[in-house]
Amino acid sequence: MYAHQGSILHVDLTEDKIWKEPLPEEWRKLYVGSRGINARLLWDYCKDPDITWDDPRNVIIYAPGAVTGTTAPASGRTSVTTVGCTTGLYLKSNMGGHWGAELKFAGYDHIVVHGEAERPSYIEINDDHVDIHEDTDLWGKDVLETDTYLKKKHGYDSKGLYIGPAGEKLVRGASIMGSCYHAAGRGGGAAVMGVKNLKAISVKGTKPIRVKDPKRFAEVAKEMRELLIEDSGAQGLHEHGTAGSMAGVNELHALPGKNWQTGHTENVYPITGQAVTEQGYLKRRVACFGCTIGCHRYSEIDEGPHAGIASGGPEYETLGALGNGPGLVDTEAVLILNEICNRLGLDTITAGTVVQWAIESYERGVLTKEDTDGLELGWGKLEETKEAIIKMAERDGSLGNLMGDGLKIATEQVGQESYKWAIMNSKGLEQSNVETRSAKAYALAFAVNPRGNDHLMTETFAEFGASPEAVEVIEKITGDKKYATPHSTEKRAEIVRWHEDCYEITEALGFCVFTSTAAFGVNPDNMARLYEAATGIEMDEETLMRTGRRVVTLEKAFNVTRGATRKHDDLPYRLMHEGAASGPLKGETNNPEELAKMLDRYYTLHEWDLKTSWPYRSTYEKLQLDDVADYLERFGRLPEE
Repeated sequence: MYAHQGSILHVDLTEDKIWKEPLPEEWRKLYVGSRGINARLLWDYCKDPDITWDDPRNVIIYAPGAVTGTTAPASGRTSVTTVGCTTGLYLKSNMGGHWGAELKFAGYDHIVVHGEAERPSYIEINDDHVDIHEDTDLWGKDVLETDTYLKKKHGYDSKGLYIGPAGEKLVRGASIMGSCYHAAGRGGGAAVMGVKNLKAISVKGTKPIRVKDPKRFAEVAKEMRELLIEDSGAQGLHEHGTAGSMAGVNELHALPGKNWQTGHTENVYPITGQAVTEQGYLKRRVACFGCTIGCHRYSEIDEGPHAGIASGGPEYETLGALGNGPGLVDTEAVLILNEICNRLGLDTITAGTVVQWAIESYERGVLTKEDTDGLELGWGKLEETKEAIIKMAERDGSLGNLMGDGLKIATEQVGQESYKWAIMNSKGLEQSNVETRSAKAYALAFAVNPRGNDHLMTETFAEFGASPEAVEVIEKITGDKKYATPHSTEKRAEIVRWHEDCYEITEALGFCVFTSTAAFGVNPDNMARLYEAATGIEMDEETLMRTGRRVVTLEKAFNVTRGATRKHDDLPYRLMHEGAASGPLKGETNNPEELAKMLDRYYTLHEWDLKTSWPYRSTYEKLQLDDVADYLERFGRLPEE
């Protein structure tokens, strides 16, 4: 088999059983790889709505992309798919690093982990040798300690995927960490590993990856690299990382602060990517496998009371959630909190969003000193914020347990209308730091995201028209450059749907989404040509984008089995009912009427029912998902056409 290795590895932790099965040729055509085939596997194993995230029947699936391990640029990404613990719905998360390529070199396209180990364990993969090791000594180690421990056992050239103490304690914002500092962070996948008593997966591989037409493959890969080199967005990502845009976002009054009560901060420089670089904290730029951009960072504090603090990052989202959000406009404060989250295996977005909610709840008197275990929470207080986050990761005390369950459960426990300042939508995931009140395609994309409201299932950055390449994308989708403006609600459904399909195929092939939705050197046309050259499977742009639509619809169907309806496609109460605090769009909201109009258009484009948001039978059948329609019909979850 070309590009794919042709093998799915299954590991049953309950039965201590390991087996392999061939990758179906038909799936390579219908779902391409990684996220797409993961979605199919999750549907096949977990479509029964009685299977919850902590049910031993829940599986967790890991998969690098269809062209991961080749010379295609920035194609080293890995998707992780399971029933999410934060929402109880479909969860796909994705990470960079080198682990995914190593798994391909070991000879596997997907790993499906079933069951629960009786005691703490890890999986070792060394080409054809696969073993489950019971190892209670690993439990309690942080991510770096786990990496050191397993590399001593299995070689420094092995690649690891780990959970930290947060995952062990079933914290719903716990991150899966790959190659130490690359996180499949959102939705609590690490808690699913934790409940399975699965601490790590160590991989080492030596097998080659073949492509069908090496000459054509090299030509398309070269074309992609050259387009990325020329792209202005890619150049900025390399120089200052994702945080290079922080000052610009602040000038737009779109930088959330103090739990989204502000949108602009005076002297935001200390928490910009430029500050991390220019003040000497940046020690090196880091590239994932095959990446020509190198947007990741490794930073360290050299002197002073915090000398020696060092870790991967921080990224834009981390500087926003742990810096501007809790009022810590201080480079070293963010580096300290970022290092704690990385070591303990905690998603920085969720950690920052939950701690901001706790601070505001304390300010309002909804949380008392007894609830916070004596902590005097407040804006701009590093030591209190630090202690609260450590408590969250370790589920320590009343505050730690409350924060460890995430906003959805915390607001239900606390009551007192605390959901009104909890930045999550009805699905329950804590929102990433995008000001959707002034970016309407993002608002729609966040509302319909099957895993909850963030930017990592559909990135509509092009709506800002921030580069000639972005404007060109918007013109291609809508037919007119004038729609390259984030404040308009016109054509937002068209923009979101196109980006959904593009985002899906980008991840299915294993590319970083920055290459196709932030920079634009990788696009549906050259991805289709590359996939055909790699696999020998006939493919064009339209057919490839249709595979993206198929997977998006399958992911939607998974949530339909769990009872998700149109009412779950909303935005946080604060953003829907409270106006932006300042700037040219002061007073602007994501009001329900505006969102409803965009949803109507979005569902119409998808051929989904306007009342329930559920796809029709004919929609499934057009996408060759007839069996999915048959299953849903048994539960009365096919709307009348």
